[in-house]
Amino acid sequence: MQTRKLGNLEVSALGFGCMGLNFSYGAAMEKSDAIALLRSAVERGVTFFDTAEVYGPLTNEELVGEALAPFKGKIAIATKFGFKRNPDGGSRWSGLDSRPAHIKEVCDASLTRLRVETLDLFYQHRVDPDVPIEDVAGAVKELIQAGKVKHFGLSEAGAQTVRRAHAVQTVTALQSEYSLWWRKPEAETIPALEELGIGFVPYSPLGRGFLTGTIDASTTFAGNDFRAALPRFAPDARKANQVLIDLLAGIAKRKGATAAQIALAWLLAQKPWIVPIPGTTKLHRLEENIGAATLTLTADDLREIEAATAKIAVQGDRYPENLERLTGR
Repeated sequence: MQTRKLGNLEVSALGFGCMGLNFSYGAAMEKSDAIALLRSAVERGVTFFDTAEVYGPLTNEELVGEALAPFKGKIAIATKFGFKRNPDGGSRWSGLDSRPAHIKEVCDASLTRLRVETLDLFYQHRVDPDVPIEDVAGAVKELIQAGKVKHFGLSEAGAQTVRRAHAVQTVTALQSEYSLWWRKPEAETIPALEELGIGFVPYSPLGRGFLTGTIDASTTFAGNDFRAALPRFAPDARKANQVLIDLLAGIAKRKGATAAQIALAWLLAQKPWIVPIPGTTKLHRLEENIGAATLTLTADDLREIEAATAKIAVQGDRYPENLERLTGR
């Protein structure tokens, strides 16, 4: 697979979002199957893997660490800090915590779970309004100087926060949601990243599965599937948003591709420093996603998509209000 650069970090053009292997999207995969899938991704050229302590919690990092241990030095693993566990040790988290001392504790624990000596990319998962971003960047800078972290990243941070952090410690990448049905980053975020030379890592590049065309108004979600609580996945919203899927399907048919491949190829065509991280639990979907890296959308294709999507008003908020408040700070 071709590679791209997030700042000075070179990775495969498509990464792998690991969260859904055992967290947030229904039943967890069998551990052996998840390990086999991750190793299959490496064999097919994927060198960039995304996890976080909050996924699982903790067990996603452990899974990724075990699966990718044979490939040390050949792949890059990104993980995240910034939440705090409930005192009861359950699966829920009780708010944000980006105090420098906590960041360093999380780093040491993640190193152990991931079975590595250095974290390739360490993101602040969400901006903590109680801790100045300069203090956060300074703490990660100390971890970089100590050899425990290679690169610093932010997730869902606003453009001004990115600028402030970058002034203290170079920000290698910003990870935020971006896809054909969530284009808010285009207004302020992407121009700021381009100016500063910071890479962009879109999560949910397939709209949490919706842009694959496999979800419609009749789809049901398990009780432990995060999408059941998202306004954009309410039945009425899914029905209204089907027009976007119809558009992608039509272009895909003409290009001999799938709707998912068109959605990923569109992202790749936006900037050469964008690296989407689609996740999956199925080998054939992994291969389908990887196929998008070799799919070329012409200038005419891109103009057609732009003109058509401009007429589509996506229905439903992407998050409930309490979660949306954590983004864009």
